[in-house]
Amino acid sequence: MKSRLREVYEKKVVPELKKEFGYANDMAVPKLSKVVLNMGVGEAAADKKKLETAIADMTAISAQKPVPTKARKSIATYRLREGQSIGCKVTLRGKRMYDFMDRLVTIALPRIRDFHGLSKSKFDGNGNYAFGIKEHLIFPEISVDKIESIRGMDIVITTTAKTDDEARSLLTKLGLPLVLK
Repeated sequence: MKSRLREVYEKKVVPELKKEFGYANDMAVPKLSKVVLNMGVGEAAADKKKLETAIADMTAISAQKPVPTKARKSIATYRLREGQSIGCKVTLRGKRMYDFMDRLVTIALPRIRDFHGLSKSKFDGNGNYAFGIKEHLIFPEISVDKIESIRGMDIVITTTAKTDDEARSLLTKLGLPLVLK
């Protein structure tokens, strides 16, 4: 069974992008290739339990088990050693990616207080978009009662678009609320 957002992409977005950019066939139209979620847990250096709760929260949000990220080098000021786990990340592809994007656009982003849209300046020049959220509580899978600390996370959306204009058009047609900033 296909994701709702995937069907929107195939039935509505592909014809619009073909018309807008003059693509010869459907395979030339840019599409989402992956979504990476990253959550840094600085307190994990002192308390391993914080990392476990972050992994549990990210598993609930993404429906996929994240991998712990390790420190690249030692920093004595933060009592951090090389190879120590200090965060977690997960890469979503296929159906899980489209399901996550659908929940992000329709449920999570509208729950942000004083939300006016995402900045259009966060593209990297190669058609990829990255942004951060301050509270992971915007996702309905996270119970506010059971949470011990509020964490932020980074979300990177990777597309097959060659330029930022193509990617911007693709993401806005998929429902990502981009505004001028």
